[in-house]
Amino acid sequence: MALLDRWTHAEHTDSKGVIVIHEIPGITPEVIGFADEVVDAGFTVVMPHLFGTPEGPSDATHILRSVGRVCVSAEFNKLALGVTSPVAQWLRDLARALHAELGGPGVGALGMCFTGGFALAMMVDPSVAAPVVAQPSLPFAIGRRRGADLNLSPADLDAVRQRAAGGCEVLGLRYREDSATGTRFDTLTRELGDRFLRVEFEGKGHATLTAHRQQAAVDRVLAFLDEKLHAPG
Repeated sequence: MALLDRWTHAEHTDSKGVIVIHEIPGITPEVIGFADEVVDAGFTVVMPHLFGTPEGPSDATHILRSVGRVCVSAEFNKLALGVTSPVAQWLRDLARALHAELGGPGVGALGMCFTGGFALAMMVDPSVAAPVVAQPSLPFAIGRRRGADLNLSPADLDAVRQRAAGGCEVLGLRYREDSATGTRFDTLTRELGDRFLRVEFEGKGHATLTAHRQQAAVDRVLAFLDEKLHAPG
């Protein structure tokens, strides 16, 4: 008997993992459609269910219902300045688990709208190699200070700065006249310098990847994920 006769021959190929965090009102058909495009581009996608009804429409009823629920949830920081939403720790754990399962240089993390800034909070953990911030809207942009806040504690903001200084780039997408994002892109540019890849579209739209989809935005996200998550060699 040859030494390897009792072994099973198999092949392993690296898989690139991405966490897509849904917007309000939840995992809508538009969010699923975008996630399907990421899968079709060769990525393994995880979509955590944080609120709302999966596959529910993006109508006024579902939006108001989701807003009501998240506004009373302690997991999300809606108004406080310089505070990281508590759900970020669970999302970091999820990123570590996905990275451990799939390997490679790290995983992607993409938040949008209400969850847009969560990718920043997740990049505190080194398992996140490709953070994407799409129209970040927390804390609610009520007043100048909140509109500029990144939904990060001072310690987490310092960790984000350090990771950026070490080479981790952050991709950001927004409509230039989207009031929900406040001046956060200016804050990110100031804090991260050229490590913040700022992509802005003209107009007053909001959801760059879903309801007000820009093909250029989708293409830029897929290219960024492929570049950052491609295993060397």
